[in-house]
Order: sequence, then C-alpha cells, then structure tokens
Amino acid sequence: MSQTVEAPDARTQLASLVFAAVLLDPAVTVRQANPAAEELLGSSAVRLVGRAFFDIVAIDDRRVADALRHSDSRMIARSLAIVVGRRERRVNLTCSPIAGDPGWRIVTLSDAGQEDEERAAERIELRAPAVLAHEIKNPLAAIRGASQLLTRRASQKDKALTQLIATEVDRIAQLIDRMQQLGSAATLVAAPCNLHEAIRNAAGTVRTSRGGGAETVEEFDPSLPLVLADRGALEQILINLIANACDACGSVADPRVVVRTRFTGGLVFNAIRLGKATRLPIEVSVIDNGPGIDPALRDHVFEPFVSSKPQGQGLGLALVRKLVRDMGGRIAHERDERTGQTHFRINLPMVQKGEGE
Repeated sequence: MSQTVEAPDARTQLASLVFAAVLLDPAVTVRQANPAAEELLGSSAVRLVGRAFFDIVAIDDRRVADALRHSDSRMIARSLAIVVGRRERRVNLTCSPIAGDPGWRIVTLSDAGQEDEERAAERIELRAPAVLAHEIKNPLAAIRGASQLLTRRASQKDKALTQLIATEVDRIAQLIDRMQQLGSAATLVAAPCNLHEAIRNAAGTVRTSRGGGAETVEEFDPSLPLVLADRGALEQILINLIANACDACGSVADPRVVVRTRFTGGLVFNAIRLGKATRLPIEVSVIDNGPGIDPALRDHVFEPFVSSKPQGQGLGLALVRKLVRDMGGRIAHERDERTGQTHFRINLPMVQKGEGE
C-alpha cells in the first residue's frame, strides 16, 4: 500500500526559493521574508518583519513605487535601480497579488546581473556602440554649428554645400540616438495592457505617417486576456514591425499586411534572471505577402547593423528584439515559401485571472 507524502507547507516553499521574496500587507509592511531576502536586503527576517518596505528599499522609478503602493495588479520591472542601505544595485522585481486577499502581495527581487550568457553577450555588444555614440555627439554639434555660421557667409552657390553638411549631421545624429537606445539600460515596467488597443494605435500611427499603402487586416482573437507589457514599448515594437511589413510588400501587386493574435498556451521561456520559468501564451504575428528577406540575412535579422533595405541602418529590428526581451517576451522570424508570407511572431505573458481588473 502506497504511503501518501505530504507536500511542504507554503513557508517551507518560500524559504527554499533562490531569489528574494517578501510578503507585504495592504500597508506595504513586510510580514514575511525568506533567507534570500535576508541576504539581498542585508538584514535578518526578525529585523525586516514589521518594517515599511520603502524604509528598507528605496526605488527611484516613481511608476514602480506608485504601483507597489496603490496597485493590486501583477507587475514586472526589469533592471530596476534600487538602494538598500547605502548600496545601489540593479534588480528584477516582480509583484504578485494574492488572490482573495486584497492588498496582500508577494514581491520578489533578483539580481539583474544574473543573466544568461546570450543576454550578457548581447548587452556587451550593444554597449560599445552606445558609448561611442556618446563620444561622437559633441563634435557633431560643433560641426553643425560651424555649418550654420558658414551658411550666413556663403554665396548662394555654396549654400547648397553647407546645407548638405547640416543635413548629413542631422542624419548621423538620428542614427546615434538609435544606437544609444540599443545600449540603454532603462527600466521597462510590465503592467496589464490591452493588446488589441496597442495594435490599433500602432497601425493608426503607421497609416497616418504613410498616408496609405498596404492594406492592414486584423485577425484578432477577441477572447484574449490582458497581456503583461510596457504599453509604450509595446506600441513602439508594433509600429516598427507594421511599418517594416508595409515596406516589404510595397512592390507587389496586391500588398497586404495581416496582424493576427491568438492564444498558444504551450510556450514556456526559462527566464533565469527572474529565477523561474515564464509562460508566454499570448502571440501576436505581423505577416506580409512581400518577397521576403534575403535568405543570406534571415538568420541575422535581429542583429545590429544588418538590413536588407538600400538605405536601412539595421537598428530597427535589433531595438525591437531588445524591447521584447526587456519585457520578458520572445520574438521570432520565419518565411513561409508555400504561402509566400513573412511572419514576425511575438510571444508575451498574460495577466492571470482576477489580476488587473
């Protein structure tokens, strides 16, 4: 006869976690703290319990601090700057409300430096151009200022040349701004977001800026729950993908861009830096019927400075991948030769039932 084995209780499970976890009550006071929290916060659980969370941890980002004070929604903040004692550090923070107990939540903190090798290598790769960009900006400003002075003194014949200098300086400055975005460690705050509203806003922005072009077709699953995303970053991602899709099919007789949403249910991403596996069941696809990306570039489309466009800078998709990853999502590209379509798929986490309502 088999013997029933009792599962460890909740306190034992909490104590076994490799990342810091604290239980907060509705007054944002610490009620429990696991051993990992003792180590990260530099104090014993006995000293932590009963103290206001914000007396222990200082958070500069007002959005995150306000969400912890006033929101019962699930939240993820990556690469968040905090101060514990006199020490500043970067952490990934999650906030999970406890169902059935309004105001109570579990907050986890994990060192943002504990990234997988691919992410760490990517950040090093992107940081160098960003540092270089910062050094280039000052001399660029001087060149532009000099061109403006020359314009005042130049003959009508030579003004075209001085204007060319100013135009090219502006173009390089825009490129540098995008390089700096790639190397940025700015915090993205994931909060409940209506995916379909974000898509429609992005599509409207593309349509307004282009004044027409490819037909954009919505194939939405109306039953989808809210996704966990940074709304501004998500719209920036979608604007880039939809605009790229419009460009890609602009040369065909019947250009068509489809934006499709669906629930997949199966995809799980092992997010080491969050200390747990993250399920990514919500998928949005941007599909175009253009000729597709050059096969030689398809395995490198998300790398910086790779572009199939004659005047492309090769930074748009690299930035898209960075933003998607910073929100805890995944992005992939594939070409379906059978249907003659190119797919860019993004998978995002969903808001659990009862959260964000």
